[in-house]
Amino acid sequence: MKILVTVKRVPDPETSIKVKPDGSGIVVDNIKWVVNPFDEIAVEESLRIKEKVAGSEVVLVSVGSKVVQEQLRTGLAMGADRAILVVSDDGLEPLAVARVLVKIIETEKPDLVIMGKQAIDDDSNAVGQMLAELLGWPQATFASKLELAADQKSATVMREVDGGLETLSFPLPGIVTADLRLNEPRYASLPGIMKARKKEMKEIAVADLGVDVAPRTKIVKLETPPKRSGGRKVGSVQELVAVLHNEAKVI
Repeated sequence: MKILVTVKRVPDPETSIKVKPDGSGIVVDNIKWVVNPFDEIAVEESLRIKEKVAGSEVVLVSVGSKVVQEQLRTGLAMGADRAILVVSDDGLEPLAVARVLVKIIETEKPDLVIMGKQAIDDDSNAVGQMLAELLGWPQATFASKLELAADQKSATVMREVDGGLETLSFPLPGIVTADLRLNEPRYASLPGIMKARKKEMKEIAVADLGVDVAPRTKIVKLETPPKRSGGRKVGSVQELVAVLHNEAKVI
């Protein structure tokens, strides 16, 4: 079984993000970059499948500049077999990324694609769904549990929905997007880190794929959220009701 896993480079969740004075973007100096946490979960799930299904191969793919090699090496150190970097110095929108992935999938022909449900930098939560539509493949989003059939011809996913859990079954090939509860990612071992240096990492220029990656939206300005004002105490329930009604206008 061949499993394709997407990886995105994002700022560390613990990093303090600052907006440039002109609002054109964020200040990237001294920012620590990591694998998108949801993608890390997707890598872990693919490795668990590989450990259960003999002869499986895990292929990582990312779209971005050459600095993304660092995050791909992290996935290789965890245990993935090889990586593909589609080189683009411009940030691509979700639809453009989905179109790029279609080309990679047409070449690699994976049995299963596992992705993080969203990236923590833009929270678009769109590439997985767009990719499924472009390919005409079944999809199971926000997976909290993934099981393959004994013959690896189909899969079952449990996902959280409002008010409970939903179980989906679908034939392969298909696309799964990972939620936080799917698993706990492993740490890369020292031998894994050493082996990752020798594993294949293929680079493909985005222009060579022949897909339309032109942006359709433009960020006009970024602004830091306003600081929250301090609260105040009220003297009675009646005063609280009056404030909520007259000032907050929530009741």
